[in-house]
Amino acid sequence: MILVNRETRVLVQGITGREGQFHTQQMLSYGTQIVAGVTPGKGGAEVLGVPVYDTVKEAVARHKVDASIIFVPAPMAADAALEAAHAGIPLVVLITEGIPTLDMVRAVEEIRALGVRLIGGNCPGIISAEETKIGIMPGHVFKRGKVGLISRSGTLTYEAAAALSQAGLGTTTTVGIGGDPVIGTTFKDLLPLFNEDPETEAVVLIGEIGGSDEEEAAEWVKAHMKKPVVGFIGGRSAPKGKRMGHAGAIIMGNVGTPESKLKAFAEAGIPVADTIDEIVELVKKALG
Repeated sequence: MILVNRETRVLVQGITGREGQFHTQQMLSYGTQIVAGVTPGKGGAEVLGVPVYDTVKEAVARHKVDASIIFVPAPMAADAALEAAHAGIPLVVLITEGIPTLDMVRAVEEIRALGVRLIGGNCPGIISAEETKIGIMPGHVFKRGKVGLISRSGTLTYEAAAALSQAGLGTTTTVGIGGDPVIGTTFKDLLPLFNEDPETEAVVLIGEIGGSDEEEAAEWVKAHMKKPVVGFIGGRSAPKGKRMGHAGAIIMGNVGTPESKLKAFAEAGIPVADTIDEIVELVKKALG
């Protein structure tokens, strides 16, 4: 597995809000080590036995924190990610959707310069199966196994993980990178980690129309990947110029078309599934 395990200590930003409290409970039930929470003005309180601080800086002064997960409303979410990064937290998971694009452009550039890894925004988070969950995904569908999973789509992530679990293949770590036009971590950033992970024997890459992340990932796979990769492209029947679901899932001119992604995958030797069930069949075939 990559990025997170049962030893990872987690801070929750926005822990006193409805979403923050609900998913803190879900993560604690999964076994995640939540050591502190932050909500400005609520310092000194407790949520589900977790101490709450006014700022991230105060929280990290009292606790060792390896990762932060953010449930802060969209207008403040990018600043919350920057606060975590400047406090020295090496991994930031940004769940919030609808963050203004220019806010994300500024935050992603600054966070990257600090050497901090940002996952999201508008993502379901990270889960290392049967170890820890820093996200909002339904934990029970993720069974420990040998397939790394990276996805732009939350729902397709859950469906693929459930299918891999039911087939007895299971997952190592699953990362939902988010479907917005500007995100912190891309497919290409994560593939080298899975390539070096001894528990991961194959990788499933679930992309969708829009942007060029899938093409860049395919180039990296073609040049460097030592393990089999299986692909899936969502939104292949969407018309040009019409946004489908995610803000980033839009074909502009000749950029982000399903044809360009399928061509890039084919040139990299990545078989592409037409259905979730076919993902399982292609993984089985790739693993022999």
